[in-house]
Amino acid sequence: MKQRIAVSLPDRPQGYEILVGTGTFGSIATILSKFCPAQRYAVVTDDRVAELYAVRLSRMLHAAGYRTDVFAFTAGEARKTRETWALVCDAMMEAGLGRDCAVLAFGGGVPGDLGGFVAATYMRGLPLVQVPTSLLAMIDSSVGGKTGVDTPAGKNLMGAFHQPRCVIVDPDLLSTLPEEHLRAGLAEAVKHGAIADPEYLEWIEESAHRLLARDTEALCRLIVRSVEIKAEIVQRDEREAGPRKLLNFGHTLGHAIESLSGYSLLHGEAVAIGMVEEARLGERIGITAQGTAARLRRVLTRLGLPTSIPLEFSSTDVIGWTRSDKKARNGRVEYALIEGVGVPAARDGRWGAPVADETVAQVLAAGGRG
Repeated sequence: MKQRIAVSLPDRPQGYEILVGTGTFGSIATILSKFCPAQRYAVVTDDRVAELYAVRLSRMLHAAGYRTDVFAFTAGEARKTRETWALVCDAMMEAGLGRDCAVLAFGGGVPGDLGGFVAATYMRGLPLVQVPTSLLAMIDSSVGGKTGVDTPAGKNLMGAFHQPRCVIVDPDLLSTLPEEHLRAGLAEAVKHGAIADPEYLEWIEESAHRLLARDTEALCRLIVRSVEIKAEIVQRDEREAGPRKLLNFGHTLGHAIESLSGYSLLHGEAVAIGMVEEARLGERIGITAQGTAARLRRVLTRLGLPTSIPLEFSSTDVIGWTRSDKKARNGRVEYALIEGVGVPAARDGRWGAPVADETVAQVLAAGGRG
């Protein structure tokens, strides 16, 4: 099964395409020649993905007559920093890459974000192609043009919007993905169902066994539907001024929990906890229907994901991390909430709800700990 999902943008009428299908990676040279021709390609990746696929990728591009340089950094969210960005950019300069090259962001969410930021900033911007290898990157972070790095103050606080020329999604690459990363990716699919499609969320719950067993048909269906949901939202609001804020459901508390863990929790694991806690918060302030948090907890538990804040994390520390969140306005933290499964909360033209820290503290204190 091969599908193309188009993303149309106001300032780029031709938009770009997300190409989903088994075997797509093997056609990368042909795809690049059509969507992003360049004299030379800079592949930004991490050392784990490089060990698995860099030689194969370089050989495919070399056989098609393309020069390829691979720039690999140590894997992990802890390396998604300004320092790593600078090292990659300096290495590209030393290699003599100019404005006639393009960047392939090759890997999971970290290479995608960091490679995209390199493309957005190197010589004031280079063409970008996203080639995700993790489920989370395939269904979420590679789509929509968000790029960036973390800082000691919080996640993704330095970055840019830089849309790719295309996104190449090959589910076959998931064969080497560790089990915990597969589960973490499924958390973002649950988010998509929670904010936009209750039938999709129900299907995820019913298909949990097939998804965890890496059934190709089930994974392809999940990837396509999640990409459709995200693409539709991005088309409506590229720069996160309105409905794109919905995609932050679970992320305000999720990012805080992830940062507080020192990135020992994967992004998807932290977002899973964040969705349950933010649904509980919405229930407390009368925005979210009662029982929504329990519904999400059931689905996430079936997928083997955590749903409670670790015991060692105090409510005070979690709230402290939320204050550096990009969604804070006028000193108050905003939360992207839902009224119920598949029903986003948008009141008075606002897609984010400011909530007092005291209320958040009460909800977190009343919740269980993992």
